[in-house]
Amino acid sequence: MTYTSILYLFIFLPGVMLLYQLAPGRHRYKVLLAASWLFFLSLSGKLIIYLLISTVSVHHIGLWLSSCKKDLDLTGVSAEEKKSLKAACAVKRRRILWLGLGIQLGMLVVLKYSGFFSDNINHLLKAVSYPNLLPAMKFALPIGISFYTLQAVSYLADVYYEKIPADDHLGRLALYLTFFPILMEGPICRYSQTANALTEGKPLEYKNVTYGFQRILWGLFKKLIIADRLNLLVETVFGSYKQYGGIVVILGAILYTFQLYADFSGCIDMTIGTGEIFGITIPENFRQPFFSKSPSEFWRRWHITLGTWLKDYVFYPISLTAPVKKFGKNSRAKLGKHVGQVVASAPALFGVWICNGFWHGTGWHYLFFGIYYFVLILLENLTEPYVIKAAEHLKINRNNILYRIFQSVKLLIIVFIGELFFRAETMTAGLSMFQSIFTGFDTKVLTDSSLLQLGLSLPDYAAVFLGFLTVLTVGIIHERGISIRDKISGYKIPVRWTLYYGAILLVIVLGAYGDGYLPAKLIYAGF
Repeated sequence: MTYTSILYLFIFLPGVMLLYQLAPGRHRYKVLLAASWLFFLSLSGKLIIYLLISTVSVHHIGLWLSSCKKDLDLTGVSAEEKKSLKAACAVKRRRILWLGLGIQLGMLVVLKYSGFFSDNINHLLKAVSYPNLLPAMKFALPIGISFYTLQAVSYLADVYYEKIPADDHLGRLALYLTFFPILMEGPICRYSQTANALTEGKPLEYKNVTYGFQRILWGLFKKLIIADRLNLLVETVFGSYKQYGGIVVILGAILYTFQLYADFSGCIDMTIGTGEIFGITIPENFRQPFFSKSPSEFWRRWHITLGTWLKDYVFYPISLTAPVKKFGKNSRAKLGKHVGQVVASAPALFGVWICNGFWHGTGWHYLFFGIYYFVLILLENLTEPYVIKAAEHLKINRNNILYRIFQSVKLLIIVFIGELFFRAETMTAGLSMFQSIFTGFDTKVLTDSSLLQLGLSLPDYAAVFLGFLTVLTVGIIHERGISIRDKISGYKIPVRWTLYYGAILLVIVLGAYGDGYLPAKLIYAGF
């Protein structure tokens, strides 16, 4: 059962809505929690034990962190004793936090990364003529572990820093971690964003339901018409990359980028739409990323919740460590204000991008993907003032349409290269494909029907083009700050429902399913 399946759309979700509406307000969260656990069980079965361990431990340690400070009695003690007791309490709370983080991240590392570490250690030992010392380890992964683990970590950190109070309501905390729309692909929510709304038990309202289904339909449009149709071509090119080069590899990288965006953002649309149905605001995860002009802006618009999570829980903590602060001070003193500041931020930025790459998967190509963007963004930060001065000296208007087109094209090339390595099966495959662009470039494939041998027919390409053009048009409208849904809601009922039925018909007619199409998995559900 996935968000695009008939079982989910026509049985599970309507059933949850019905039971939710029938339940008394104070018990509605129980319907959502039961639905979330049922959804998890349908995908991961007995692996729900890991989810339960995570939930119970987070709840207990959050309360422990809170009670540790509440139980501190400073009445009738001297100033020196107060200082000593506060210091002891701070040490104890820090140890409790590390215990909580160790449990959450420990499960993630063991289940997801132990095989990667054991394989690479054995390769190193083999290189120096030692036998394999570590057994090959591979564990079944529960669905959504990378997402709910980051939510658990953010909750514990926020309780520790007293940004939120520890929640003594186990059901609310469990629902925050496992709400079924966000379970497979996020977005990564903060406790303060969704927890209270999840347990308020608001009744279903006409506007919420219609807006929610509009958003779900838009997600289905992107997923079924663009992402799933492109899946055949992408699987062909990346699965048999040695047979192709030049234009075919470039096409594969470009279309995979669009497939990934349509798949991931389409799933997020369905997630946010489902939340809207129940009156729950789930944070946006995309904001027209392909309208960006630089790598850093792109990542402020793409997978927004992961970026802000890494900023808050990796970048800032690393920046505030004593060695990094000392390194920053020395850098600014020796290299000047601008260069020194950029260099000073490099350790924290490196931590962010290593975590970003590693979070996505266990291959070296994922780590390369992270380092790739680390280098690009560091260079961007270093050179930006000089680029501005050069443009002023050469009398180049940076707001000129031609200059903005140049920036957009440059950014797209950077993104396409990054996604080529991201999608490649291995680092070696990524390097081979990148090299083949320059050594196997042959324009004959544009005229000899080779592009029709990659899994897509002319009608398939036409459907994808129509879907892409629609997404581009909607993106331009949203970039101008216009809400299409508000516009539609202002139309009269016959017009509104004509548009709804037209959109449904497009998904049915142009969607990729049935004979000749293998069901395409949600891409980010694998991360």
